Amino acid sequence: MNLNATLFAQLVVFFILAGFTMKFVWPPIMKALDERAQKIADGLAAADKAKTDLAHAEKKATEELRKARESAAEFRSGAEKQAAQLVEEARNDATRIIAAAREAAETEAASASQRAKEALREHVAQLAVAGAEKILRKEINVAAHAELLTQLKSEL
Repeated sequence: MNLNATLFAQLVVFFILAGFTMKFVWPPIMKALDERAQKIADGLAAADKAKTDLAHAEKKATEELRKARESAAEFRSGAEKQAAQLVEEARNDATRIIAAAREAAETEAASASQRAKEALREHVAQLAVAGAEKILRKEINVAAHAELLTQLKSEL
C-alpha cells in the first residue's frame, strides 16, 4: 500500500461524507437551531411585552386606587356634611319643640294664675258678703266690728 493512494482514498471518502453530511444532515440541524433561536427571540419579546404590560397594569392599578381613595374621601365628606345637617335639623326641631312646650307651659301657668285669682276674688267676695252679713246681724258696736274685721283680714 502506498501512502499516496491511502491518502487519496481517505480524501475521496472524506469529501463524499462531507457532501452527504452537507446535503442530508446539515439542513435539519440548521433548521432546528434556527427554530430554537426564533423561540428564544419570541420568548424574550414576550418577556419584554409582559414586563411592559406589568408596568402598565401597576400604573393603572395605582391610578384606580387613587381614584378610589378620592371617591371614598368625597363620600366621607358628603356623609359628614349630611350628618352635620341632620344634627342641625334635629337641634332646630328640638329648639322649636322646647319653645312650643315653654310657650304652652307659660300659657298654662298664666291660665292657672288667672283661675286662681278669679277663685280668690270669688272667695274674698264671699268672705266680704259673709262679713257684712255678720256685721249687719249684730248691733253696731265698734269693738265687735273691729273684731270681725280682724277675723276677716286673717281669713284673707
